[in-house]
Amino acid sequence: MVYLTTDLIAKSKKHFKKKKGLSLSEYLQSLTHLYFSSRNIQDIGDLSLCRNLTVLYLYDNQISHIHNLSFASNLTHLYLQNNNIVHIDDLSNLHKLSKLYLGGNRIAVVEGLERLCELTELHLENQRLTQEEKLLFDPKTLLTLAGSLCVLKIDNNNIDEIPDLAVLKELQYFSAAGNKLHNIELEDVLSHWPQLLQMDLNGNPVCKTTKYRDRLIVVCERLETLDGKEINELTRQFLIKWKESKQTRQNRHKMLAGPSIPTSKSHTVIPVDPQSPVGFQLTLQNQVDARGCSCCSQCRLIKEQA
Repeated sequence: MVYLTTDLIAKSKKHFKKKKGLSLSEYLQSLTHLYFSSRNIQDIGDLSLCRNLTVLYLYDNQISHIHNLSFASNLTHLYLQNNNIVHIDDLSNLHKLSKLYLGGNRIAVVEGLERLCELTELHLENQRLTQEEKLLFDPKTLLTLAGSLCVLKIDNNNIDEIPDLAVLKELQYFSAAGNKLHNIELEDVLSHWPQLLQMDLNGNPVCKTTKYRDRLIVVCERLETLDGKEINELTRQFLIKWKESKQTRQNRHKMLAGPSIPTSKSHTVIPVDPQSPVGFQLTLQNQVDARGCSCCSQCRLIKEQA
């Protein structure tokens, strides 16, 4: 098993050239960037001497667990894509982390990010999941990311709905291509993202629905690019005015139609004595033919008395 340790760093020709007469301890403390991608690394060892590390490249390895990173309180960029990671662990001390790359792993639940209040980019595309699995988000993590996350990539993760993501009000770039998103609630979610500039939903069933592109352009008023195609501002203004005009016509039609009129023929007759004088009084609730109505025997009797 290949471990990423300080000994491995010391043996690296790339890092050895930068040592320049410093002791190993001094050199490790001076490190801000560490490049160990595509090195068949399976585990992360003790790197606590690298306390000033800000960027760590560990993509394209065989890492299955995230640990031994609690020392890296200055880390801002962490590249762990294309490993074998199943759970997101040991990131709670990385308070300055702004970009996290976890695409191409085996993560089914996005969690453990509750203390990363400065995270602006989260890359989770292409998780290696079974057909029965789909990428899910822990509500606590979403609430933490709501005020900071600007970029979210969740392509090809069997996702069929995104209502929980509505809380991410600062999103500017959203990519969820190759999922199973339908029309249900999509527009309502997008209406909660006023900062959205770019979005990619290619390969989802929703893309085949009627006026899909037109509807999303109207909902996302600042959107500049949809599914890789730029949005013309004249087109946007036309669609917005067309929607307003359509709504005005619908409202006018409702006003002209007025309230519905009951069609019931029910009426009320004041009872009278057949032997009373002809000068009786009769009140009908609805307008009835002067000769009486055929539905009431009492009306016929009144006619005969008249």
